[in-house]
Amino acid sequence: MFTVLWIVFAAVALIGIILYGLREFHMLQLNGYKTPEHSWWMKKNKRRYLYPGLLFVLQFPLLLLTDKIGIIIMTLLNAVFISVYKPGKKFKKPFKYTARVKRMLTTFGILIAVFYIIAFVLGKKAGTSPTATPPVWFGNKWSFILVGSALYLTAVLVPLSNIINKPIENSINKWYINDAKRILGECPTLHKVGITGSYGKTSMKFYLDELLNSKYNTLKTPESFNTPMGVTITIRNYLKPTHEYFICEMGARRVHEIKELCDIAEPHDGIITSVGPQHLETFGSIENVLNTKFELADCVKKKGGKIYLNGDNELIRKKAPEYEGAILYGLQEGNDYRATEISVSSRGTEFTVTAPGGESHRFSTKLLGEHNVQNVLGAIAYAHGTGIPLEKLTLPVKRIQAVPHRLQLLDKGNGLTFIDDAYNSNPSGCRAALAVLELFDACRILVTPGMVELGAKQEELNFEFGQEAAKSCDYIVLVGKEQTKPIYNGIKDAGYDMNNVYVADGLNDALANVQAYQTDKKKVVLLENDLPDNY
Repeated sequence: MFTVLWIVFAAVALIGIILYGLREFHMLQLNGYKTPEHSWWMKKNKRRYLYPGLLFVLQFPLLLLTDKIGIIIMTLLNAVFISVYKPGKKFKKPFKYTARVKRMLTTFGILIAVFYIIAFVLGKKAGTSPTATPPVWFGNKWSFILVGSALYLTAVLVPLSNIINKPIENSINKWYINDAKRILGECPTLHKVGITGSYGKTSMKFYLDELLNSKYNTLKTPESFNTPMGVTITIRNYLKPTHEYFICEMGARRVHEIKELCDIAEPHDGIITSVGPQHLETFGSIENVLNTKFELADCVKKKGGKIYLNGDNELIRKKAPEYEGAILYGLQEGNDYRATEISVSSRGTEFTVTAPGGESHRFSTKLLGEHNVQNVLGAIAYAHGTGIPLEKLTLPVKRIQAVPHRLQLLDKGNGLTFIDDAYNSNPSGCRAALAVLELFDACRILVTPGMVELGAKQEELNFEFGQEAAKSCDYIVLVGKEQTKPIYNGIKDAGYDMNNVYVADGLNDALANVQAYQTDKKKVVLLENDLPDNY
């Protein structure tokens, strides 16, 4: 009887380990395979681990102090565990079975096998004990506890697999990075430009690629490939001897990560789009953010290249004097490249650019909002610095398309238009998006889960976001009750009609509510930020 119970118990536990393990590996992947960051995420989401923690403790009295009934109860509780943790949610970023994941799954499988083998050996010992008449296989309850522990400790065993594999992964990554450096070394005429910033770097990359492509053969890092391995993959898979410019987006969540990217790409020139309260939970302070972004400027300075800085950003402007020859761009006076006479409408934006020598030219773009002028201006400044005349940039600027999920205008028909700004999660960008929403003579609706990774300032900045939203929107839909409490309080503090605020359980609920609003006007819906799957 105990043998049958153990087989059923072990099979149910193994199903749970597979399902639970895959969920945890997915979260580890979303956290960039960084064990400290994943551990912090686990601590922040500790409620997620209450049930397996409770079962881990409960198994000892139930299995050791009872007979078969305790085993049956624990088996049923494990089945409930599976129903809770089975895949069901559709993730925005699906789990990718990369080579690294396969290696970690192998290590994880070995760890689980150790639990099962020891459990089997204990069960066999119980069966061959001389005191057992007749022998009782798996009469030793520790054979059940070990199998159960493998399930309940899966959340620990997943990052442990990552830690065990770290020396192997470091060696593999080092080989790939060195190979990427070798490929770059074989392209002596390739000009490399690095782009970083708390926000705006991806947009800048796309805009600059459009402008430089009017004269040069360019390669840019795709999508958000802004990590060491993302840059390495781009170089190894896509760089050709015919490329003249390599536009390298550089992202960071910790101090010195821009330097790490600079050591790989060795950019000749650099562009810093912004410095702000982004990823404060991992950076620790705004000073760390500033110094990390300027690691790009330090690299360029050593190589004698050009550094282009957003002179409208207060933190950047204060640090700019440390870099002789830095080229400032922006809308304010005192910038080397300045945009003036800005005309903004729901159809696009027009502006005049004045270069350092006094030359000026009028541009128009389909991009929405005054804030987009800054990034376009930065791209114009760099392209002009490569020798392309301002007038030759007129058509490339006009051709610039909105970057997907960054103030992207989507006409859904039937009087419904979305402004998709789902990839925006910073205070400056949120204010700019609300300004764009105000351009439309329509029923203006905001759908947002708020901003994250803002450290100690997160509640304050979301509160201010709520206050700003109250000035611009006819209806506000908040996604997630707990996450959006500061926004809700900010809206209320602004004296907004709270009958026009709806707190949705999820995005589908939010969009259904948007559809239900009755209005004679066209609906324009701003989708502001979309929380990643690990929130």
